[in-house]
Amino acid sequence: MHDDDDTIKILHHDIAYQGFARIDRYRLKHRLYAGGWSEEMQREIFNRKNAVGILLYDPHRDIIILIEQFRLAAHLAEMPAWQLEIVAGIFDHDGENAADVAQREAKEESGMTILGDPHFIHRYMPSSGACTEVVDLYCGRVDARNAGGLHGLAGEHEDIKVVPMKFVEAMKRVEADQVQNGLTLLALYWLAANRMKLRKHWKALAD
Repeated sequence: MHDDDDTIKILHHDIAYQGFARIDRYRLKHRLYAGGWSEEMQREIFNRKNAVGILLYDPHRDIIILIEQFRLAAHLAEMPAWQLEIVAGIFDHDGENAADVAQREAKEESGMTILGDPHFIHRYMPSSGACTEVVDLYCGRVDARNAGGLHGLAGEHEDIKVVPMKFVEAMKRVEADQVQNGLTLLALYWLAANRMKLRKHWKALAD
């Protein structure tokens, strides 16, 4: 079933909450597979800006640059409050280029510079049943020799530790269920499936 004015009817929309986050409230009906229309329903949707995730990878040294930072939602869900993640950030304004966001966030959160154009992986929705956020996921080539330290913007209450590790160690963390962030899991599983091809491709670019 495709989205158009003949399949979805938005009967009412208002903003239920506006703060650090925004919650929109809708009353709607939609077409049914068997024909006809659904009953009227109410849904609350988390309205969030789109984001970019960047898996920072040094193909020469086979090192992944991960970061660790505090996440309140993880704590409230009784998961580890300090989460191991890839670099990620939201678009600051409409029309901003995803590759530019990737480069900016890599510098702010890890101190790393992406070499060349980042490699596009996927565009997806982390929670299509509840949130409008769309994520563009990339892999960025970096030189990990000087990776480390503490980073982040004080104005955004960021306190970020850079955690470089070998690819094998990162996958051991995944297998031990020590990585709970969905964006990071997707990126690492993608790298596991494409690592040798990616290393060969980037080596050819560097030669």
